[in-house]
Amino acid sequence: MGALSDADYAKIKAYCAQGDNLADNEQYPEALEKYWAAYDLIPDPKEDWEATLWVLVAIGDANFLNQDFVAGRDNLSNAMHCPGAIGNPFIHMRLGQCQFELGNLDKAADEFTRAYALKEDEIFDQEDDKYLAFLKTRISLN
Repeated sequence: MGALSDADYAKIKAYCAQGDNLADNEQYPEALEKYWAAYDLIPDPKEDWEATLWVLVAIGDANFLNQDFVAGRDNLSNAMHCPGAIGNPFIHMRLGQCQFELGNLDKAADEFTRAYALKEDEIFDQEDDKYLAFLKTRISLN
């Protein structure tokens, strides 16, 4: 695997920055369009590229925030096949939240446990209290 060209890398970053601005303003469908445009610039096989990780995580995050939990689960699960995904507490948290909202409680508990093991309570600070409360029903926390 080579490196992305400077031009493609710059385009991917620009699309993602535009998507982030739109997501910050809760314009999730528009943000997703920008993120998918960035994704389309990544060469195949996409899972071999580090850029795919942060693009898919942005997509999955926007899906979650837009309450499209199926798409969030699917995109974050796909991100887990990219370099650097395993052990990223944010990805485990968001994937756990999507699983929780879909009623896949065993999978949610697994992802929340991974997130907690990496960041403890801190990873739950900005999230709805229900997620940490749920985790406390599944594992003994410090």
